[in-house]
Amino acid sequence: MTFNKNKRTHLKPALIMIAALQLCLIACEKKERAEEDHYEPRPVSPTSSKFISKIYEYMPAPGQFINSGLGELKAAEALVGKAREGLVSLGGFGGYLIFGFDHSIANKEGADIGIYGNPLTGEGMEWSEPGIVMVMQDLNGNGLPDDGEWFELAGSEYNKAETIKNYTITYYNPKNKTDDIKWKDNQGKEGYVLRNAFHSNAYYPEWIKDQDQLSFTGTLLRNTLAAGNIITNQPLEWGYTDNGSADYKGLMENTGAGYNSFDISWAVNAQGKTVQLTHIDFVKIYTGQNSNGNPFEPDRNNPRARFLGEVSTEVGGAIDISLHLKK
Repeated sequence: MTFNKNKRTHLKPALIMIAALQLCLIACEKKERAEEDHYEPRPVSPTSSKFISKIYEYMPAPGQFINSGLGELKAAEALVGKAREGLVSLGGFGGYLIFGFDHSIANKEGADIGIYGNPLTGEGMEWSEPGIVMVMQDLNGNGLPDDGEWFELAGSEYNKAETIKNYTITYYNPKNKTDDIKWKDNQGKEGYVLRNAFHSNAYYPEWIKDQDQLSFTGTLLRNTLAAGNIITNQPLEWGYTDNGSADYKGLMENTGAGYNSFDISWAVNAQGKTVQLTHIDFVKIYTGQNSNGNPFEPDRNNPRARFLGEVSTEVGGAIDISLHLKK
């Protein structure tokens, strides 16, 4: 057999590149392990609260409640230390809230975090506004959610074909505050957050720095809006907040106080790979659907097109389930 020396020469650069890539991957894995090795979760103490202890950031997308009542920073801050005593609206797709507890939440068997919302669950009148939940560890120990990647707690829709990852939407502040809020996305689509007769306030958040345009990126969930005698927005199976799913309805029936349950073991990274987390320190919730509550889209002149307003996740507090269930 004759060996082709030229072929051997051509193979060398490829082999070198493969080896370099493998070394890079090994180095990255070692760095991740080193960060985890130095991570020290904050322990639960006898005085630890099961409720939210701090709001780190409230950045809503445009919506009918923004700048008034449910859509102000004070509504978010009112969630500290209690639950089911108030609500904060996150506005349209991407609007978010970041909060934490006075201790690290341990990843135990079963659900770890409970989040309250206000979905309607009556038959034929369902109205869910599903929010996506993400988590982060305080790896650098500075008490701030600035430690790199947020990990999504992957719910029932995460791997479905209709779900769009890395979805980006940009909202544009209209010069006339009575105008609808225009948006464009990275899927080549555009539309409006529709104003309605029930809320005359400015829909674009007035207190934020950028008053021209506002962008959010995340996972876009499929639309579950349905027309009928009553317009409904159907719940998703599991893994979302402000969602009238089976776990929420079961708690409502058994205890009269429903919340959506989340397992830290559902965490995935940006590539969709499962991430092993023993504890988490920060929680981020954002509105996961881009919907006007208008089942007649793109018709904006139908008498019912502006009746409900945009789908916007509401948050009514959160708990460490292990402390909540502790007797």
